[in-house]
Amino acid sequence: MTKNDSLILTTNLEENLLHLRERFVHSEDFIMEYLHLQNEDAYLVYIETIIDKQLVQEKILQPLKENRNRYTNEKQPLPLVKETNSIKEITKSLLEGSCVVLSSDTDLAAIFEVPISNGRKVKEPETEGIIRGPHDGFVESLATNISLIRKRIHNPNLKVKYFSIGNDSQTKVGLIYLDHIANKKTVALLEQKLTEINVDFILAPGYIEEFVSDNSSIFPTMLSTERADRTVANLMDGRIAIMTESSPGALIAPTTFFTFYQSPDDYNSRWYFGSFIRFLRILGFLISIALPAMYIAIVSFHFEILPIEIVFSIKSSLENVPYPPLIEALGMQITLEILREASIRLPSRIAQTIGVVGGLVIGTAVVEANLVSNTMIIVVAITAISSFIVPITEMGSSIRLLGFPFMLMAAMFGLIGMSFFFMFLLIHLCKLESFGTPYFAPFSTLRWSEVKDTLIRVPLPFFKKRPSDTMPKKKAKKVY
Repeated sequence: MTKNDSLILTTNLEENLLHLRERFVHSEDFIMEYLHLQNEDAYLVYIETIIDKQLVQEKILQPLKENRNRYTNEKQPLPLVKETNSIKEITKSLLEGSCVVLSSDTDLAAIFEVPISNGRKVKEPETEGIIRGPHDGFVESLATNISLIRKRIHNPNLKVKYFSIGNDSQTKVGLIYLDHIANKKTVALLEQKLTEINVDFILAPGYIEEFVSDNSSIFPTMLSTERADRTVANLMDGRIAIMTESSPGALIAPTTFFTFYQSPDDYNSRWYFGSFIRFLRILGFLISIALPAMYIAIVSFHFEILPIEIVFSIKSSLENVPYPPLIEALGMQITLEILREASIRLPSRIAQTIGVVGGLVIGTAVVEANLVSNTMIIVVAITAISSFIVPITEMGSSIRLLGFPFMLMAAMFGLIGMSFFFMFLLIHLCKLESFGTPYFAPFSTLRWSEVKDTLIRVPLPFFKKRPSDTMPKKKAKKVY
């Protein structure tokens, strides 16, 4: 704590103003406005770029001038938050969009909340669209995001704890959970990790993820979402949400592998259609990591497993290609990633055109130039489409990266290499944990009663128990 942080107000108004000026020296948006209040000198102190001036005029200045009882008005109560004598607390309030009234002959300052409201409207996140269900999502206001959650959960057990993280940014971070459902050890662990973060600034939940998660795996162990209904569903399963001011995302922990393949559409549709879509997503995961590798292995080592007609077709398309299938696959996959990244960075009106035209032009040109075979174009296209079927972006990025080591193993050892790498991947998934929760549960823990919401989605009346407690040692289950 610095010397200035321990300062408190005195009854000397000029001395109090001097301390605040020292805090905001060279800040030209720091305003001290003189007031004549009840035959005594007073100053209204604020940062004009983050307060609502009309609200200040209507709710503070005008009532103060008409008020005989200083900060209380029988006709129109002032939005007084609190009184304090701490210079540090006053500075923090000013930076959060509050006005402070300093008066002579008193060592207390009155703080009023009048932050400017310049946030965007609540709308559905572009990266997590659904067909049926609510179409609202988080915005950059932490208070608005928490209100979207409380609108869906009318329960006093919904707890919200605030943290201030970042030595310079002092970002407001909220930890949200249901007290009677969430695992107490996991809550305590996350609270400890949040308080131990020592960094200059935090701008988004993604910054926090690297500090609180000990994960060194390619698979994400915390789910990032901008959907309020997805966050509420995970809270009802006993999970914990972390949200930050000025960011529309929420981090959910702990998670499992199958959490990333669940979508609100699965539960808003009939169970058999939801199960079919869920199974397609899991199938898309296998196609994304294994299809190019399988093509390389078959063409290089195991062409005898294909029907003779398909062998002749593939052979004719490969006759004029001067390098092995591995180079073909790597070149096309990298080109596809470059095209995808370019379409994200371009303006929306251009991105779609560039994506379609670029894909068609490049695909046609490389085939006509005998640089890539027709079959490889088909394989890469199916792989790309399968990788985009994942509802959560982080998991989609992970499985696209996994395709590269699969291709290398297939090029060196064929299907045997793919089998060994797949076994290694399965062992890794079974060993991985997310804050004490087995990542590949229920298959790694053999809790077959929980399979009803993994590969498929059974009818909702069969969901009579919550998932097991987040720590693997806990075997009791809570009933809805």
